[in-house]
Amino acid sequence: MTTSSPWSCVLWDVDGTIVDASVGILSRLDRCLTHFGYAAPTRAELVHWIGPPMYDSFQKNVGMTPEQATEAVAYYRALGKADGYTANVELYPGVGELIADVAAAGIAQATASSKPEVQVVALMEHFGLSEHMQAMAGATPDEMTLATKADIVAEALRRLKAAGADTSRPVLIGDRHHDVDGAAANGVPVIFVRWGFSWPHESEGAQAAVDTMAELRRLLLTAEV
Repeated sequence: MTTSSPWSCVLWDVDGTIVDASVGILSRLDRCLTHFGYAAPTRAELVHWIGPPMYDSFQKNVGMTPEQATEAVAYYRALGKADGYTANVELYPGVGELIADVAAAGIAQATASSKPEVQVVALMEHFGLSEHMQAMAGATPDEMTLATKADIVAEALRRLKAAGADTSRPVLIGDRHHDVDGAAANGVPVIFVRWGFSWPHESEGAQAAVDTMAELRRLLLTAEV
């Protein structure tokens, strides 16, 4: 029995899709926002923070100016570096095995994450997933030069193509509305996963939405006798 896929390459969001980094994110937001004189978010409010670029979230969620947001991002990222990029981060159950099986089927994969790329690479290496990725794209350290999901998806596709991968039938796996919008800007369909931090309406515009890893597996891999 062999395994194939309807997709020529798979792009992965990271936070809320591959990893649950909510414990560390909440801790750093608590310290960061308190430092700048704002109330810390509750765990229930993390839905407003996990996924989009932090530079945007500081402005949208607490009303910072662009200049204040730039300072807050730098402070927040310094906390993350001090804590360790892989501290308090867990893989969602089954996602590592699925990524390995997609690779074994000969399907090229890449990350397309709004997290800073240095963190994305650290996480993929920590969890032994970097060997299955032909490219690892994330935001630039300032989260401004390369930060929008549309630009990051475009960069992931560019790197895959440069590596010789077939990018004719890509799909993005993500958990937030900006994943859907950023992929659409590049003509890429999205499979929306509901185990991350999202509102129900955020899956609108996705080609499909799944609740379990088994459902996602069935959309990515097809067994052939």
